[in-house]
Amino acid sequence: MGLSFTVLGSGSTGNATVVSSGDKMVLVDAGLSMKKMDELMRGQGVSGHQIDALFVTHEHSDHIKGLGAFARKYELSIYANEATWGGMERHIGTIAPEKRVIMETGESFTFGSMKVQSYPISHDAAEPVGYTFECDGEKLSLATDLGYMSDKVKREIIDSDVLVLESNHDTEMLRMGRYPWNIKRRILSDVGHLSNVAAGEALCELITDRTKRVYLAHLSLDHNMMDLAMLTVNSILENNGMFYKKEEHPLRATYHDRPTAWDEVRRK
Repeated sequence: MGLSFTVLGSGSTGNATVVSSGDKMVLVDAGLSMKKMDELMRGQGVSGHQIDALFVTHEHSDHIKGLGAFARKYELSIYANEATWGGMERHIGTIAPEKRVIMETGESFTFGSMKVQSYPISHDAAEPVGYTFECDGEKLSLATDLGYMSDKVKREIIDSDVLVLESNHDTEMLRMGRYPWNIKRRILSDVGHLSNVAAGEALCELITDRTKRVYLAHLSLDHNMMDLAMLTVNSILENNGMFYKKEEHPLRATYHDRPTAWDEVRRK
């Protein structure tokens, strides 16, 4: 067994990630329409019927757009903290009481051989969380929608085999972009999104000898480009004496319009 995953979609157009331990499979967020979720999952060789639970990071629409419909279709239990339930209930339709699981931030759950651990993050939502996954000594961490990289988050996600980390925007592209200043200020704030530079600086502390791959995620369509994000992050790692080698810690892309290939976490 062991962990594997596919990021079905990443960015403001919709976020969803499937994580499998071989004997169990969970979905993190459902920010795409139910029809799109079904289509993408079929393309990845899986069905909603194989999902054992659905975990929610926070109530913003790009994370819950298809949540209610998908959960009802496949009779899935939804795991979210009480504040997130309060923020999303009116947007996801009726959920059967037995399918509503109210978790505490920081709580962990075990599904077969997979351990799912929640941790608090900084974002302008009711009570947002990130998740780590562990199985057979492997660790996968999902960390997006971060206003800043707190010491708490670092402690939770450091020493991951694979890390999916937000690299949302290039600061100068954002400052010069078309958004009104109040939205720019929100994105740049401690409850907004992590910039390319902030992602690179965080990785200087997060990457260890154990780290195999880092996926840059939740890129802005208006204020970033994947090539720019990778160049910025690589440059920061090299300039900080990381002796960063692509063959050892390759950066990978996520996409707003297609899934990533299935990735087996143990793979070198």
